[in-house]
Amino acid sequence: MIGSIRKHSKVLWGIIITVIIITFVFWTGQPGGNPGGQGEFNFGSIAGKPIKREAFANAYREVNLLYFFSRGDWPKESAKQFGFDVDREAYYRLLMLQKVEEAGIHVSDETVAKVASEFLRNFFQGQPVSMDLFEKNVLNRGGLTTPDFERYIRNMLAIQQLTTAHGLAGRLVTPQETRLLYERENEELVTEAVFFSASNQLASVSVTPGAVGEFFTNQMARYRVPERVSVSYVAFEVSNYLAQSEAELVRTNLDELIEANYQRLGTNFFQEANTPEEKRAKVRESLIKGKATMLARQQANEFANALDAMAPKASANLEKLAGERQFTVKITEPFDREEGPKELAVGPDFIRDAFNRTADDPFAGPLVGTDAVYVIAQKERLPSEIPPLEKIQDRVTADYQLFQAAMAARRAGSEFAAVLTNGLAAGKTFSSLCVEAGVKPVIIPPLSLSSRTNGVVEEHVSLRQYASVAFATPLGQASQFVPTMEGGFVVFVREKLPIDVAKMTADLPAFANSVRQTRQGEAYSAWFSREMDRGLRDIPAFRQQQQQLPGGLPQQ
Repeated sequence: MIGSIRKHSKVLWGIIITVIIITFVFWTGQPGGNPGGQGEFNFGSIAGKPIKREAFANAYREVNLLYFFSRGDWPKESAKQFGFDVDREAYYRLLMLQKVEEAGIHVSDETVAKVASEFLRNFFQGQPVSMDLFEKNVLNRGGLTTPDFERYIRNMLAIQQLTTAHGLAGRLVTPQETRLLYERENEELVTEAVFFSASNQLASVSVTPGAVGEFFTNQMARYRVPERVSVSYVAFEVSNYLAQSEAELVRTNLDELIEANYQRLGTNFFQEANTPEEKRAKVRESLIKGKATMLARQQANEFANALDAMAPKASANLEKLAGERQFTVKITEPFDREEGPKELAVGPDFIRDAFNRTADDPFAGPLVGTDAVYVIAQKERLPSEIPPLEKIQDRVTADYQLFQAAMAARRAGSEFAAVLTNGLAAGKTFSSLCVEAGVKPVIIPPLSLSSRTNGVVEEHVSLRQYASVAFATPLGQASQFVPTMEGGFVVFVREKLPIDVAKMTADLPAFANSVRQTRQGEAYSAWFSREMDRGLRDIPAFRQQQQQLPGGLPQQ
């Protein structure tokens, strides 16, 4: 089987693989190991059938590939921030594969080989790549092998057939229903709106110490400062390795690398560059910086290993070792989990590792940032607190003014809405009522439920909220006052524009296909939800509460 896959792939130039190595060298974690280790472990059962260790391990590896092909990285702790839990997704996949088996779905070796080759070609943006090099430079770095990739492709195709089979009912949409849905989503309204903004009321707000103090007392929770940490660190600046990086690349095949990457990336990358020469220069810069980052990481790793070998472990060891090697040690300002250190261009891994430091485990690194690679040590941990009013007087005063101004804007909006309702019922026009009330209406460009942007509306409120209110308001009538964080608005529906029949006729085939695809997905989701509720009830993670369908990434 593996030989069949190899037959369908051509060898990608070695220079391309070199670039791939540079790209992948910074990826951390080996997700594709052996879940559960070698000892006894109860993986639960699906629909009464016990889950074997090998089956769970295979599903676990396939889920890692699913994440990799969707996001270009192997799932780490940060994957859960996107709602993607590898263990949970592995159980989902096992359930789907059990249903594949029950349905008798089989995928031929020839189809798997052909799709695998096309899959890799698409993943590498049109360039063919050999399975040997893909396994060595990509799969192996994730703890996976070619059989894992082959199985992933086979099961992906089988699951697609399963999805299609159980979603067929959703594709039954009549032409009449399609037309009605199109008209509903594309019918345009001409509306006018009156926006009431807090900024227009600020001047009328009276500020007294007593009022600000009372506001602070009532709103103290919003001023709580979260837990913060500061770390000492040694930065291995990427700029210090650029010359070495360029020299090493020039000695090998830098010009070929630049040309290969320029051809591979195409014109969609480095759009700020206007000419092919400028784009090639950007590619050159990127390659040199990539290798320089690798060199910085190597030295940071050597420093971190030496630091870890010092006994006893203590945060002060970082300064001691750095002094011996004539490295500069700096200390960050205290930062929280949300914002991170303001003086450093770093990612969530740096923040997470900084907060995970303890007296017994004071060091972390190498941690790759935008311009440097860092080795850090715990310095200070500050507990969450509510600062006294005196320290944040200006901020609280500004918040009080804005709050009072927003309340004033809402009162003005509510009063106008009442006048508008009564005036329209008495036969007055919207324009005349606006003049009497001293408010200025804004004419909104035509919008529909399918509109994706409307600059006039979005200066004040979200387009979705505005459209929802507008299409719930009868023609020739005004909405109730709708409060927002900064005030609120009232909508008057002036006109409904007729559907462009010629455009609708041209759009209906694609629109009908989109409706069928959506309905097909909904039908499959409903079926899978029922099967999940029945099949996964014996899995501990699913006993407490009904879980949502896998939503972190699209099924492939």
